[in-house]
Amino acid sequence: MKVYGRTTISEVLGDRVVFRNLEPLDERLPTLDALREKVGVAPGRVPRKSEADYARVIVQMLLAAQAVDMPAAEIEQLVLIGDTRLNDGTAFVNICVAGGWSGRAFIGSENVAQPAEMQRTATEGGYQLHLANRWAALADFDDYCEEHGSPIAASCAVIVDLDKTALGARGRNAHVIDRARVQAVRDTVANLLGAAFDQATFRAAYDFLNQVEYHSLTADNQDYLAYICLILGSGMYTLAQVVADIDAGRLRSFAQFIKDVEQRADYLTPELVAIHRDIYARVQGGDPTPFKAFRYNEYLTTVGCMGQSQGGDSAEQLLADEIVITQEVREMALRWKERGALLFGLSDKPDEASLPSPALAVQGHLPIHRVQAWAVGSS
Repeated sequence: MKVYGRTTISEVLGDRVVFRNLEPLDERLPTLDALREKVGVAPGRVPRKSEADYARVIVQMLLAAQAVDMPAAEIEQLVLIGDTRLNDGTAFVNICVAGGWSGRAFIGSENVAQPAEMQRTATEGGYQLHLANRWAALADFDDYCEEHGSPIAASCAVIVDLDKTALGARGRNAHVIDRARVQAVRDTVANLLGAAFDQATFRAAYDFLNQVEYHSLTADNQDYLAYICLILGSGMYTLAQVVADIDAGRLRSFAQFIKDVEQRADYLTPELVAIHRDIYARVQGGDPTPFKAFRYNEYLTTVGCMGQSQGGDSAEQLLADEIVITQEVREMALRWKERGALLFGLSDKPDEASLPSPALAVQGHLPIHRVQAWAVGSS
């Protein structure tokens, strides 16, 4: 592992990036609202990454980007670089189907405890997934595509996943992304509870409920989990009561939990009532990221972990302390860009956690893909 200097994701992708709200930062590309009627997405609804509607939106954005860059050339194949077989793999297949394209996907997750390997498997429809336990296998993936008649060059669209792929590679550096998110939850809850905040109570609740066994309550949604930790910190319920209600089948969903809080809202302080009512209204409106204060803090804690070293730190130290750019992804993406491939970045991170608020933007804060970070990996 080596350090390859400081750079940004925008070095590779420019502003060809969309976050969870599917609003492209490149103003030359169509917005979600402009595409709704064409792709059949209902007003006000934002499809999630694994849905077919999401794929249809992304296809239209890729076609628009291709028309800007190379109007005389058509996209013929899709390549996706990601870190999760289920979420990224599903999105990859859906986008191939929606675009009518052939394609291959590279799914990486570093595991140095195992011998290096890259397995190939076919999805329904015959699309190939290349599952690798080394990010350095991207070079082998590129060679394989070349040798099998599908070089990553002109007429190829390359989607690069940002979270835990281009930034904070899974199995290598992803723990710093997770740490920044937990810090944001902690800061938000502590700020709202003030003197009533108890670190031990918070951490016990967060760690216990942030498990697969409790997805029936949290829906694996960090906004929901942060809100639950806030309510537990207020003393309205104890963790033991919540767990007992889940185990007994009395508490079956987050919607039920927040409705129960609404019925007992007079227990809360005026400040907590205000934040509860805001979150409650957003949940009723279908907003998947209703705890805005938490997500704004997540933006700050995330960028606070990027590019902080003044130089001289080892690769190992940077991987432990900071969110770094994955050099292997950066290097291959730049190579594909030089060959004429269309590059596009996707992130499932909420926009509020990825972009500065207007007030922060005035102070000089930048979107995450334009924030300087150290590039670490192998060439």
